[in-house]
Amino acid sequence: MKIILTEEQLSKVKALTEGFSNVGSPDMKYYAFDWDDNIMRMPTEIVVQDEKGDEIGMSTEDFAEYRVKLGKEPFEYKGKTIVGLAQDAFRNFTTKGDSKFIPDSLKAETGPAWDDFVEAVNGGSIFSIITARGHTPSVLKDAVYGLIMNNKNGLNKDELVKNLKKYRELTDEKEGSDEDMIEEYLNMCKFYPVTYGESKVGAINPEEGKISAMKEFITYIKDMAKHLHKSAYLKNKVSNNFIPTLGFSDDDVRNVEKMKSYFEKEPGNILKTYLTAGGKKKLY
Repeated sequence: MKIILTEEQLSKVKALTEGFSNVGSPDMKYYAFDWDDNIMRMPTEIVVQDEKGDEIGMSTEDFAEYRVKLGKEPFEYKGKTIVGLAQDAFRNFTTKGDSKFIPDSLKAETGPAWDDFVEAVNGGSIFSIITARGHTPSVLKDAVYGLIMNNKNGLNKDELVKNLKKYRELTDEKEGSDEDMIEEYLNMCKFYPVTYGESKVGAINPEEGKISAMKEFITYIKDMAKHLHKSAYLKNKVSNNFIPTLGFSDDDVRNVEKMKSYFEKEPGNILKTYLTAGGKKKLY
C-alpha cells in the first residue's frame, strides 16, 4: 500500500520510525500490549495463602506459571505449601492499588516488549494496554504519561511531539502545546484493565476479558484507519484503502493461545500474536 505524495509533501512528512512508511505515508501499524512482565516488570505482588493461613506475596511472573494450580492442588512456593489465594488476593492490582501504580511504574525494570512500546510511542502510533489488572483506566494512562514526560528508558517526548505534528500536518489539524498534544494522543490510545470492577475469578482467568477488549480495539483502529484514509484522500487525492495491521504481545501463553485461536478464525484478521514468556519475544 502506497500513497503518492508531492515532493513538497514528502519534505514535510518524512518517514517515522513506525507511524509512517519510507515514502512518507502512514503505515497503519497499531500495537496492543499486556503490561506485567511484558512491558514492565512491576514489583506488585498477588497475595497467596499457605497451609497455616499465612500470607505470601507472589510475583506476577510466578503467578502466570502457578495460576492453573491455585485453589485446585497444593504446591511448594518459597519454602511454603500454598493452598490457595489469600482474602482479597488482588488488592494491589485493583483500585486499592491505584496510588502505588504510577510510582511503581517509574522505578520498575523494563520487560521483553519494552522496545516495541518505545517504538510505538516515539512514532506516535496508536496502542492499547490490555492487562488483567483492575486499576482505574485513567491511572494506566497517567502512568504512561509520566513515563513519557520523564523520557524513561528510551521514550522520547520530543520525538513523539515531532511525529504527532506530522500526523496533524497530514490531516490539517492544528497544533497545540507539547503537553496538550501528548495528552490528546494518549486519549486516542486505549487502556483496558480487564478486571476493573470484576471479581477475583476474572483475575485468575483473564483470557475472555482480553479477547473482549481486543475486539473493541480492533473495531476502533479500523474506524481510525478509515478516517485517516479519508483525510489523506481529500488532501492528496489518494484512492487506495488503508489496511491496518496489529500486533499483540503477552508473557502468558494461555492468553496468547486464546487470543490467536479466537481471531485467526475471524474474516479479515489483522492480528499477529507474540509470546514474551521467559523474557524473549517470538511470533506465536
